[in-house]
Amino acid sequence: MSFLKKFFSKEKKEDLDKGLEKTKTGFFDKLNRAVAGKDTVDEEVLDELENVLITSDVGLETTVKIIERIEARVATDKYVNTTELNQILRQEIVNLLAEQNDVDYEDYVLPPVEGGGPAVILVVGVNGVGKTTTIGKIAHQYQQKGHRVVLGAADTFRAAAVDQLKIWSERVGCDFYAKGMYTDPAAVAYETTKYAIDNHCDVAIIDTAGRLHTKFNLMKELSKIKRSITKALPAAPHQVLLVLDATTGQNAIEQARAFTEATDVNALALTKLDGTAKGGVAIGITDQFQVPIRYIGVGEGINHLQVFNKKAFVDSLFGSDLKNS
Repeated sequence: MSFLKKFFSKEKKEDLDKGLEKTKTGFFDKLNRAVAGKDTVDEEVLDELENVLITSDVGLETTVKIIERIEARVATDKYVNTTELNQILRQEIVNLLAEQNDVDYEDYVLPPVEGGGPAVILVVGVNGVGKTTTIGKIAHQYQQKGHRVVLGAADTFRAAAVDQLKIWSERVGCDFYAKGMYTDPAAVAYETTKYAIDNHCDVAIIDTAGRLHTKFNLMKELSKIKRSITKALPAAPHQVLLVLDATTGQNAIEQARAFTEATDVNALALTKLDGTAKGGVAIGITDQFQVPIRYIGVGEGINHLQVFNKKAFVDSLFGSDLKNS
């Protein structure tokens, strides 16, 4: 039995395949044009492959790393043809993703918690990336597994933010904590964490304002929120989850740079992969910022936020089972 058949349901795999269809089609159209009429992987083919990866939003730094690894493979083999290039490329992308995403989770698991208490997840990202929706979908999955969840509305600057999060809490049937508009976000984060402790919640998921102003102000605000959470629970937050919109391509990388400089991001969620051909950005972001991808959004449904699995991701991108990888 292959890895994917063992760990992925047919429905989840179909959702992932469909969600990555635009990226897969665009990538292989470019790749096929690059190797058309070529019998061997030579310098010209590698130059074309480099261009394909860059224009697929993998990013320059990560592209160079992949090309160097393929060059090393080609140099050690006596003969590599263009048919074998897909297999080598697939293996090297899996290897690259494995450097940050060392564990392939089957499903939702809570972040590790030291010293007891609820798992606290602090969610950051700019407005419009699907942050609130992502929070709601994560809460739903944890609720489905029997965990008690509280959502904390620390995005107190946007008119609809508190209301949207409250609607999600009602939809998934979880607890909700808010202090209203224009209140101190750090106070909301602190009190949400205290609420989770006092009410024996398993996880607290705290929303934050999605304002990307100056990096100094961003760092100051997020640092204050983190300190307030730590006062309530010393080991928290256990996960700082950065939500990025995959459709923005290289702009997502710039957002990642700002937020990873501003706070200790230790997990990524990439939304809207189903609506873009820029899914290659997933490879570049996790490599460039040395942060694992935790979730990927492959559709609008409440179950369409999937736990990231590197082998399943690359399998759907390349369209063949990675059981032997």
